[in-house]
Amino acid sequence: MGEAYQIRDQETPYFLTFQVVGWADVFSRKCYRDIILESLNYCRKEKGMYLFGYVIMTNHLHLIIQQKNGDLSGLVRDFKKFTSKSLLKAVKENPQESRKEWLEMIFGYHAKFNKRSGLKQFWTHENHAVELYRAEVLESRLKYIHENPVRAGWVESPEDYLYSSARNYSGLSGLIEIDFY
Repeated sequence: MGEAYQIRDQETPYFLTFQVVGWADVFSRKCYRDIILESLNYCRKEKGMYLFGYVIMTNHLHLIIQQKNGDLSGLVRDFKKFTSKSLLKAVKENPQESRKEWLEMIFGYHAKFNKRSGLKQFWTHENHAVELYRAEVLESRLKYIHENPVRAGWVESPEDYLYSSARNYSGLSGLIEIDFY
């Protein structure tokens, strides 16, 4: 992992990016996005995670999170491990997944290059962690993630995209609760 992208202060909010190996567009399917939402919700309620912002794109997600108990690295590890297992299983067992063979080939191929991945790898090992040490930096990253679907050409306004905390910040009903910064 690059020196610049390590989680150093376990109690500070961080901007994180979790990328699917091979940039595979797994999250183009609602059933897989819902696994991420359920996991984020669980971590908020049971693991002491503050969720300040998120967006789920087709092949990656951005989060702005903080860990109440001062073990952000542990939270990230557990989140990625659980969602990886859940998503690999969901792809394998989804009878309507037309890309199953292709996705499993990608997951298997990338696992060959990492001893700790086992037979399949879902997430890259990098988190691209950026410490949000000032309110202005956090607000800048929040704006960046909320505008991601607009830049992709999917929606006109950030709050129009369902799988983003932009809805929460706009006063609309979001798919999950967040912790407002």
